Amino acid sequence: MRYVIFGKTGMKISELGFGGIPLIRLNKETAVNVLRRAYDRGITFYDTANMYLDSEEKIGTAFQGMRDRVIIASKSLKRDAAGMTEHVEKTLKRLQTDYIDLYQLHQVAKEADWESVMAPGGAMEALLKARDQGKVLHIGLTSHSLSMAIRAVKTDLFSSIQFPFNFIEIAAKDELFKIANENNIGILAMKPFAGGMIDNADIAFKFLRQHPDVIPIPGFDSVAAVDQVVSFYDNENRVAQSDLDLMERYRTELGKQFCRRCEYCQPCPNGVMITPAMGYRVIASRMSPAVAVQFSRLPMESVLKCDACGACVEKCPYELPIPDLLKSFYDLYEQHRKGSPT
Repeated sequence: MRYVIFGKTGMKISELGFGGIPLIRLNKETAVNVLRRAYDRGITFYDTANMYLDSEEKIGTAFQGMRDRVIIASKSLKRDAAGMTEHVEKTLKRLQTDYIDLYQLHQVAKEADWESVMAPGGAMEALLKARDQGKVLHIGLTSHSLSMAIRAVKTDLFSSIQFPFNFIEIAAKDELFKIANENNIGILAMKPFAGGMIDNADIAFKFLRQHPDVIPIPGFDSVAAVDQVVSFYDNENRVAQSDLDLMERYRTELGKQFCRRCEYCQPCPNGVMITPAMGYRVIASRMSPAVAVQFSRLPMESVLKCDACGACVEKCPYELPIPDLLKSFYDLYEQHRKGSPT
């Protein structure tokens, strides 16, 4: 494992980080074991969020008594100062610490978000105060909007930027990363597996390791997953033409409009199981139609509850036309259902 200075923070971190979302589905004992295994294998950077249920608490338990050996980042969707202050205090308590290495404004994507967090009484005001108090050491920002991310790194306000990056989503590679590097802003790559759409870890990290100034933060839910990904970093990264060809096949299969399973669209007011239903086309391509129908029956039948109210579209950071996509996936499901034995 290589260790690098993370932008202008001066913090020395592992070239591979740990994303906290999968900790949600693990019991505390298992989560602590996975976290400690990651540390034992050399990972020192851990990213979580106030909204990730008990993820912060599990990280706090795992690293109790060894706080100075790890770098912990968290984040909040709060846009106002009072709400952000509350979340910072909650994070400190959950992590069992008196400081957070990096606290990020979470998913600032629209102009209204930017105006809210930057206004007097906005979330940025609270983070600056928390930094002055030593409760937060550095301030970062996460976004799914390329234009907003570029806007953020052009300011002198942030120490890091977190943005989706994988061999399917490469929009950040040129302008955003170039400006971030010019301004000595640390770069975190969320969605290294494109929200689970890339199911080949080897090929995912062959791509990511070509960008040594970018720190991937995959989510881990098992010791085996930690060992698998860390093992890639034990060897020289070699990308063959066959690897490039496989990446291209994934791009062709997924197209430009696909769900990254971030679940910001949920819950649906009508009870549609949006996330699993949005993955039907990929599931059907990797299973036989008959198996896909049986596997996805419950979420696909829930699509019938969709009345195209648009609530999910408003919340989707990728601005996907979710109702239209759901209809097309349901039509495909129906074709498969009618062609498969009941």
